[in-house]
Amino acid sequence: MLSLLAASGGADPIHFADLGLVRGIDLGFFTLRFYSLAYLFGVIFAYWHTSKMIRQPGAPMAQRHVDDLFFYCTLGVIIGGRLGYAAFYTGGQTGIPSAFTDFSGEGLVKWQLLRLWDGGMSFHGGLIGVTLAMAYVAWRDRLNFIRVVDYVSVGVPLGMLLGRLANFVNGELWGRVSDVPWAMVFPGAGDLPRHPSQLYQAGLEGLAMLVIMLLLFWKTGARYRPGLLAGVFTLGMGTARFVNEFFREPDAQLADFAARTGLSMGQWLTIPLILTGLIVVLYALRSKPLTAGPQARA
Repeated sequence: MLSLLAASGGADPIHFADLGLVRGIDLGFFTLRFYSLAYLFGVIFAYWHTSKMIRQPGAPMAQRHVDDLFFYCTLGVIIGGRLGYAAFYTGGQTGIPSAFTDFSGEGLVKWQLLRLWDGGMSFHGGLIGVTLAMAYVAWRDRLNFIRVVDYVSVGVPLGMLLGRLANFVNGELWGRVSDVPWAMVFPGAGDLPRHPSQLYQAGLEGLAMLVIMLLLFWKTGARYRPGLLAGVFTLGMGTARFVNEFFREPDAQLADFAARTGLSMGQWLTIPLILTGLIVVLYALRSKPLTAGPQARA
């Protein structure tokens, strides 16, 4: 994508509006947003791929666990992602999350917290929600929590890839001002060209992590080292997000916070992920690997 954009460069910057992208599929009575489809296809792929993985020797759960797991994980993504955005990114100058107190929305739903279609989902909040969902299913069904996380983490990067591509199509979450050949002028971001940071995130947090996780599971014995897949995912995703935040424009309401602290809110929230992932990877590599045992009973 970037090579195509660069090829069309020149003295004038690329204008996002000239790409002719639309935000969804117009069904006449309803517009099916690509952002919604990204979540849908991400969950479907994760469910399908996890169901495929548990057919391999030594799986920590059965299909019935996968069925329950992805019901609760879907709830965790939506509820955790929205609450995380409200808590972390709508504080503004006062520090009070405005999404909890704003009832000025149009239509039947006035409360901003419930207006998901207006945008606003947090990766870190969604991660917390999914983690709680996995912990609940593991506790309820007496499964090994860390091994459940190992298996679920393999499919997550595809959702990140599709979600960031949807952000680009929507022309939102643009990058910082830049003079690179593929810099773009985004609607609502002024007249200066900016990094298409959504594509950077799709590449690093999405595609690169997806390839790494799939290779680790299918081509190595990583699944026999409890915590290794989860640790690599956490470390890799955290590092990719930290790097990408240098190119992404901070949320308008948090620009002052980023200027004062030297790092964006996303970077501060990502540092614990990087440290946690590193510790888990080191622990997994130092521990004795499992042998291929029997499948979990259905």
